[in-house]
Amino acid sequence: MTPTVCIVGRPNVGKSTLFNKLVGKRISIIEDTPGVTRDRIYGEVTYQNKKFNLIDTGGIDISKELFNDEIKTQVEIGILEADKIIFVVDAKEGLTGGDREVKEILQKSGKEVIVAINKVDNKQAEENLYDFYELGFDTYIEISSEHNRGIADLLEELTKDFKEDTKEKEETTKICVIGRPNVGKSSLVNALLNEDRLIVSDVAGTTRDSVDVPFKYNKKDYILIDTAGMRKKGKIFEKIEKYSLLRSQRAIDRADICLLVINREEGIIEHDKHIAGYAIEKGKGLIIVVNKWDTVEEKEHDIKNFSKDIREEFKFVPYAPIVFLSALTKKRIHTLMPEVEKVSENIIKEVKTSLLNNVIQDAYSLNPAPTYKGKRLKIYYVYQDNTKPPRFVFNVNNKGLVHFSYERYLENKIRESFDFEGTPIEIQFKNKNEIGE
Repeated sequence: MTPTVCIVGRPNVGKSTLFNKLVGKRISIIEDTPGVTRDRIYGEVTYQNKKFNLIDTGGIDISKELFNDEIKTQVEIGILEADKIIFVVDAKEGLTGGDREVKEILQKSGKEVIVAINKVDNKQAEENLYDFYELGFDTYIEISSEHNRGIADLLEELTKDFKEDTKEKEETTKICVIGRPNVGKSSLVNALLNEDRLIVSDVAGTTRDSVDVPFKYNKKDYILIDTAGMRKKGKIFEKIEKYSLLRSQRAIDRADICLLVINREEGIIEHDKHIAGYAIEKGKGLIIVVNKWDTVEEKEHDIKNFSKDIREEFKFVPYAPIVFLSALTKKRIHTLMPEVEKVSENIIKEVKTSLLNNVIQDAYSLNPAPTYKGKRLKIYYVYQDNTKPPRFVFNVNNKGLVHFSYERYLENKIRESFDFEGTPIEIQFKNKNEIGE
């Protein structure tokens, strides 16, 4: 098993900056505003061929602010999952009552704790160093996450008894949960995982970061990415909100399959289609998840009628399966993962060239391409050259003769012959003289 390390501490001591530094990319949002990180954020760190999972947690605050109890619960779960803990303190501020509260939680855990004294980059900070030894832990390392000071020492201490990673990791399917704020994305993640891993609240915009959560289904590994709700750009005022939108788009970039969550109570809104558009543009598998379905009367009748509405509104993704469920009550939650399994197979499906050419030749014989200025498109042969999404290259006499309606016809014939439910497919036309370029 890959070891797990959890970062804890008060708000605004530099936990997320340290997390990003160790992971090697910006995953946690960094702001001067305390409490920006609310959920547990996951990353993977490799140091001298030793791998470990890293968890960033929300700051534990002794004040009675909104979300404080939920954040504290998230921190406690993170500590439970961890093999080692990095307790981050702020050298500039010195030892505080908040640090002592965190210490109490950590001592009860019985886990190995390394105290990372952060922001050691001026004389005042250095004068406060020895106050932290009052916390009573065994290991203290002076660092400055921002200036890269002491990071190697911290990694050395963390990994000294970790085994070197010799296995090649099997590729894991990444599932991204997308949708407008407050449609039930975090509730859906919690329902799938059967635990309260993400903070769920009626307050729109509770999830600000994208959160990677590994899990297993039918003995296969998956990673679930819960994203901040995507708002229309005109409605984004805070810098944090703007960054969260970018994070959602990046999460889609990293994902293989997107679950577009729609709130049945509110119905289909234009912005739902814009969000689906992000996923399609990036060539991701797509499943439409209708949440809060159990709040309507005549449920079976509703499934039929609302499915018809979805097909009408989402004409640009006729291949996306539709799942009706309630994340909160977990009704019909069992219908989602079989669809995910199917789509995860379809996005990497490879079709034999001989079979593909038979299908296209039959399609062409049945319905030849229309003529344009006395010329007709000829298809010499077809092959698949990519997956995620599947891409098919048509070698033709003149790609300028391809009409978009005939391209759609060819795509439909491929879909009819080979099951590509849930995944976009790309079609590329090349002139005969371009072959091999």
